[in-house]
Amino acid sequence: MAGRAQRSAAGPAPGLPLLLLPPPPLVLLLLAAAAALIRTGDGQNLVTEDVTVVEGDVATISCRVKNSDDSVIQLLNPNRQTIYFRDFRPLKDSRFQLVNFSNSELRVSLTNVSISDEGRYFCQLYTDPPQEIYTTITVLVPPRNLVIDIQKEIAVEGEEIELNCTAMASRPATTIRWFKGNKELTGKSEVEQWSDMYTVTSQLLLKVGREDDGVPVICLVDHPAVKDLQTQRYLEVMYKPQVRVSQNYPVQGLTREGEPLELSCAAFGKPQPTDMRWLRVDDEMPQHVVVSGSNLLISNLNKTDNGTYRCEASNAVGKSHADYMLFVYDSRAGEEGAIRSVDHAVVGGVVAVVVFAMLCLLIILGRYFARHKGTYFTHEAKGADDAADADTAIINAEGGQNNSEEKKEYFI
Repeated sequence: MAGRAQRSAAGPAPGLPLLLLPPPPLVLLLLAAAAALIRTGDGQNLVTEDVTVVEGDVATISCRVKNSDDSVIQLLNPNRQTIYFRDFRPLKDSRFQLVNFSNSELRVSLTNVSISDEGRYFCQLYTDPPQEIYTTITVLVPPRNLVIDIQKEIAVEGEEIELNCTAMASRPATTIRWFKGNKELTGKSEVEQWSDMYTVTSQLLLKVGREDDGVPVICLVDHPAVKDLQTQRYLEVMYKPQVRVSQNYPVQGLTREGEPLELSCAAFGKPQPTDMRWLRVDDEMPQHVVVSGSNLLISNLNKTDNGTYRCEASNAVGKSHADYMLFVYDSRAGEEGAIRSVDHAVVGGVVAVVVFAMLCLLIILGRYFARHKGTYFTHEAKGADDAADADTAIINAEGGQNNSEEKKEYFI
């Protein structure tokens, strides 16, 4: 027992490996630092970049040395198999081709890239200590298919329809955008992942009107692997007729007794209206009214024809109408109106002449009074200050020469 204790204190028993003893924490830290130094190198001399490539395209990997010292460069795949050692290719994969080799660069191309090629590729430089750096190849996969599914191929005005757009098997997951004509709409997307691929389905709820008939609904994909990928479906919307009544004769004139009246009815809808008819609202249609297709003709108007005339049109969606209100005037209504307009013109002319004459008279009178007032002040200034009134002042001024002499004034 004592001998065993002594051997244990002195060291492990003969034949037992030293590696069985757990290293202290400080040793573990030193080993980790040494491993990191071997992987990255002291004063890193290798340079490379990550590569992003679309499936089926060409990826180019470049291992460059900043300060060349004629050390050996090699490239390894994610499984640590050597692709190129200097300018020699040990790996039997013809998709790898040497693009450039020198003391400062090893550049290799990989054609027809697939998802299986994705991962870390290692550049190694045999220096003391060795240096290593990795580059990551990321493979983008565009959507395999883009499909719009419409809940109803033909919709009726006012209905809400559902549209679904699906982008299948993409990587990364795609973003789907909706447009109706030039207007962007908002849909709701769901993403499903299958292995390394993503399938995205976007749902759009759209309430349609007659203005949407024939308008394209576009499903557009935003994805880094593809540009301008879209698909579209044209909306087909059915709606009830739009009806319009127009007066063919008289053209923008009065509807007077004894004269004819012709109305026409136009209707547009989807499907095109097949049933059109004329009726009189709140009364029976006069017997002398002639209806021919979409036209209504009354050859000899009279006041009993007054009322509202309606054109109705219908199709598979519904029925619509438009009204025309008829009021028949007296046969001389237009002439009396013309006479009244002439009388008004004559009266207006006479009034204008009278006003002009009155203005001229006022001007003449004004000038006369202005001149008369000037004469009065002139005679008064001749020395008739003592006159009792204006007339006496004028008489004194004209005949009173003696008075003027008697009132001489002397200035010293």
